[in-house]
Parts: sequence; structure tokens; C-alpha cells
Amino acid sequence: MPVVGLVLHQERPLARTLAHEVSAWLTDQGHEVRLTTEDAALVGASSGVEPGDFGTGLDLALSLGGDGTMLRTVRMTCACDVDVLGVNVGDMGYLTEVEPPRVIDALERYFAGDFGLEHRMLLAVTVHVDGAEQPSLTEYALNEAVVEKTAAGHTVRLGVALDGDEFTTYATDGLIVATPTGSTAYAFSARGPIVDPTHRALLLTPVAPHMLFDRTLVLEPSTEVGITVRGHRTASLAVDGRPTGMLGDGDVVRCRASHHQARLVTFGPREFHRILKSKFGLNDR
Repeated sequence: MPVVGLVLHQERPLARTLAHEVSAWLTDQGHEVRLTTEDAALVGASSGVEPGDFGTGLDLALSLGGDGTMLRTVRMTCACDVDVLGVNVGDMGYLTEVEPPRVIDALERYFAGDFGLEHRMLLAVTVHVDGAEQPSLTEYALNEAVVEKTAAGHTVRLGVALDGDEFTTYATDGLIVATPTGSTAYAFSARGPIVDPTHRALLLTPVAPHMLFDRTLVLEPSTEVGITVRGHRTASLAVDGRPTGMLGDGDVVRCRASHHQARLVTFGPREFHRILKSKFGLNDR
């Protein structure tokens, strides 16, 4: 029996309505439906699973929301290499594939084998307290990891090493380590380059650096980027927009390409330049 997980945008009534409709259809087709305990409470389901158990044994994850919901879905399923189908119930929907009226048709096509997969690079992000070899935290990111200042009106000093070799120390508001998918997210607002999302590279972009060197580095996907907090000013780490905690002097964040990939379900070619024009409202001149 195929197991299908539903992940909801928690503030949009349409996501809940779709969850009820999709659950009924999937159950009628003989599929098992899974939700997290948090999402189950939203739709009145009798039970759910913890986020850490959500991806285990899952055949397909259905994201009912916008790009934030897609990031949450990928985060909970990527370590289990689960296919993810995005339904646009958000504002931007840059990562999603289908609109709500087509969701049942999309599911029918998926189970008939009439679909493709677009593989997207993920970051593996680890935190090493005071430079310890063993990480105290491991996270995965589809978009980016961001190390930022915490004190208003001040910069933070962040030392960067590439594959263990010291590169430079930035006096900056923050540093963004992004995937090509994340090149159109926070890194884009920091004037980083736009990169085709199927490419493999790491993008290191400073945020408002107080130094002449302010360009994005586009690095080989095999590169490990190490960011060390230097000095008495603390920093924070956010992974795909989720705060993970505070960083002090000597703490290190390491980012590298994960051996896991996001597996995004598609129905036909996703022409990057056309999606870019549509989502960013670019017009022909």
C-alpha cells in the first residue's frame, strides 16, 4: 500500500480544504495517508507522527502551500529520498508544480508513472561548538544557510575557510551559503547571481560587508565552506529561514553539498527562464 504524506501551510484555509479532499481521494484509492501531529490537529485527523518520523517509509510527499511549505516538506523527507509534489497554495509558488484545481489529476498521473523528477542539490549544514570535530547540530537546506549578526548597529566578524584553508575574515552583517535553488531567495536580495537550479555549486554571498571585497563566490559543489565566529559579538544561524540557535566566539558552521538530493515531481520540462519571467513579473520590451 503506497504511503502519501501531506504537509500543510498552517495559516491558509485552502490548504486544509485540499487536505480533506486529497485524503478522501487517496483513501478511496487504497493509499495510506500520513500527517505530522501538528498538521493532523489542523484538519481534525485522529493521529499523526512526529516530524522526525514523517519521511520513513513514505512513497510521496504532497506539499500544500507555498515555497515555505516546500522547504518544510523537503527538510522532513530528504534523508529518506522521498518524491515531493508541490501544490501552490501560497503567494510565490516558485518551487511548486501544480495549482489546486489540478491536484487530483496530478496524483493520478503520478501513480500511473506519467511524471518526471527534477533533482536539486541540498546543503548539509553542521554546527561545531568551539571548533569541536563532532557536530552538535546537523541540518539540511534546499535554499541556504545564513550566519548573521545579532547586535543592531554592529557588524560581526566571520572567518571563512574553504576546504580547511583560510580564505579571509569578513566584517559584515552576515554570510549566506546558498544552493543554486537558493540563488533566487535571500542571496538574490543581497545581489547574488541567479543560477539555474539544476546546476551544482555553492554560492557564498556577504550581506552588507564593511570591506571592498563584496562579491559572491561561486564554488565547486565539492567545496566545504567553514564559517567561524571571531570576537565577542555573537551571531545566529538560520537554515532555510528557520532559526537554529546562537553562535559564540570560536563556533564553526560547516556547509557542503549533501549526498541526498531533493526529488521534485514534474509534469513536463520546467523551463527555468520562463518560470523566472513569470514569478518575477518580467516583461518583454
